[in-house]
Amino acid sequence: FAMHKHDTVGADLVHHCVNDIAVLGARPLFFLDYIGCEKLEPKVFRQLLRGLSRACRLAGCALLGGETAQMPGMYRKGEYDLAGCIVGVVDRAEIIDGRKIKPGDVILGLASDGLHTNGYSLARKILFEKMRLTINSRLPGSRITVGKQLLRVHKNYQPLLKKVPIGMIKGLAHITGGGLIDNLPRILPSNCDAMIEAKSWRAPRIFQILQQNGNVDAQEMYQVFNMGIGMAVIVTERDAQRVKSILQARQIGRIERGTGKLHLKL
Repeated sequence: FAMHKHDTVGADLVHHCVNDIAVLGARPLFFLDYIGCEKLEPKVFRQLLRGLSRACRLAGCALLGGETAQMPGMYRKGEYDLAGCIVGVVDRAEIIDGRKIKPGDVILGLASDGLHTNGYSLARKILFEKMRLTINSRLPGSRITVGKQLLRVHKNYQPLLKKVPIGMIKGLAHITGGGLIDNLPRILPSNCDAMIEAKSWRAPRIFQILQQNGNVDAQEMYQVFNMGIGMAVIVTERDAQRVKSILQARQIGRIERGTGKLHLKL
């Protein structure tokens, strides 16, 4: 709202939804949106629609329509809610559900492009209240402004993932709210643990700034933010090098015998 830029939020929403079904091996078919507001502002609506439609087109799914609800008294002037629903399809035999994950498998990480769609409450508090920056301030040690950094669009990983031969990927975790700590264990069999080496990748500058200036401990950082990893991919050790090359990923850990937990080595 502060930047009067509303096309990125539509893309964020679509990409987030596409990734949520991509972890099952599904491809998107169509998307429906919901906009709730006090009064529809044509300029804002056009930006929202532009972002939604562009993202759907790039994802290869149809924007079928949705619902727009104008509710005076329920929203403050100029504010709105944007929500979406996606429908996709996958052959039953090709569903990726993590059941085939075994000790010895390799965990690959796909790079994120900033905060994606999680951790904004804490980020805003640190950047605007503690550091007293504005949307036009440049991030320390960077040429990019705070506003542009926060509006980086959530990556859509589906185009990359579909390049991997069917059957090679054993498990996928979209790293959203809860970070690696909460999201990766959801796909682990009860006899497997995920061992993550945090030093195997360099967290983007924005996360370093937030941790240093917000005095946030490492455990909380990896549970609130994606820390530079937007998608975790689990494959056999035999297939790791090939899949890593296809996805332009890096190895961030391994699967060991355990009880379905994640262990983070800082």
